[in-house]
Amino acid sequence: MKSPARRTSYGVKGAPYAFLIPATFLFLLFFALPIGYAVWLSFRKVRVSGLGLGAGAREEVWAGAENYTGALSDSELLDGALRVLGYGCIVVPVMLGLALLFALMLDSEKVRLAPFTRLAIFLPYAVPGVVAALLWGFLYLPDVSPFHFVLDRLGLPQPDLLDGGPLYLALSNIAVWGGTGFNMIVIYTALRAIPAEVYEAARLDGATPLQIALRIKIPMVAPSLVLTFFFSIIATLQVFSEPTVLKPLTNSVSTTWSPLMKVYQDAFGNGDIHAAAAQATLIALATLVLSFGFLRATNRRNQQEAAR
Repeated sequence: MKSPARRTSYGVKGAPYAFLIPATFLFLLFFALPIGYAVWLSFRKVRVSGLGLGAGAREEVWAGAENYTGALSDSELLDGALRVLGYGCIVVPVMLGLALLFALMLDSEKVRLAPFTRLAIFLPYAVPGVVAALLWGFLYLPDVSPFHFVLDRLGLPQPDLLDGGPLYLALSNIAVWGGTGFNMIVIYTALRAIPAEVYEAARLDGATPLQIALRIKIPMVAPSLVLTFFFSIIATLQVFSEPTVLKPLTNSVSTTWSPLMKVYQDAFGNGDIHAAAAQATLIALATLVLSFGFLRATNRRNQQEAAR
C-alpha cells in the first residue's frame, strides 16, 4: 500500500498536466482538428458522372496534388497575392513608424495628459474591423463624405479614394488607423521597462532627448519592434474584412481582391470547397515560411551583434 506522502507527491507532480487538459482539449477541437480537416479536404475532389443528377452521380474521390497545382496556376490567386504585397508595403512601415513615434512621445517626460492620450491612440483598436471599414467607407463616398463637402466649398479637387490606385491608400488607412494603437501599447510597455538609471547615465554624459531616443530607447525596444512586425505581416497576409466591406461601395474591389477573399469566393460562391481548402493551406504555409524566415534572420543578426 502506497504511503500518503507518496500519493501526495504524485498528485503535486500531476497537477500542472491536469490544468493543461482543458486548454489542450480546446486547442485540439477548435484549432488542430479544423486544420487537419482542411488539409484532408485539399487532397479530395468531387467527380461528377453524367449530368450530375441522381443518387451516386456526385462522388468525392482522391485528387492528390491536383488542387494545389490548380491553385498555384490560378491567376486570380496570384494577382490577389500581388495586391496584398503592395498593400503591405504601405501598411506595415507606416503603422509601425507611427506606433514607435507615439510610444516615444508618450515616454517623454514633458508629455501632458499621457493617460488620456494613450487611451485615445489605443481606442481605434477596440473598434471591430468591420465597423471601422464601414465608418471609413462612408467617409470615402463622395456623396456623403464631409471631407468632400469641405473640399468642394474650398474649390479644391475631390479625389475618389475608392477607385484605382488611391484604393490602396484607402484600405491602408483603415488598417493603420485600427492597428497603430495596439502596436504602440506593445512598444510603450517595453519602453517603460527600461531602468531609469540608463536614462540618468545618458543625461550625465550630455546626451540630448533625441540622442537618447535614437541610441538607447529604439535599440532597447528592438525585440518589441520585431514582435509587432511579425504580427503585422500575419495580419497583412490575412486581410479580408476591409476589402470585403468596401466591395459594395465600389467596383474597384473584386470578389477575389485578396487571397482570403478568393478562398471565400471559391468555397461559398462557387461551391468548390476542396480547391478553397488547398488555397487556404498554401496561404497558411506562406505565412509560416515568411514568419519563420523573418524570425530566423532576426535571431541570426542578434547573435552576430552579441558576438561582436
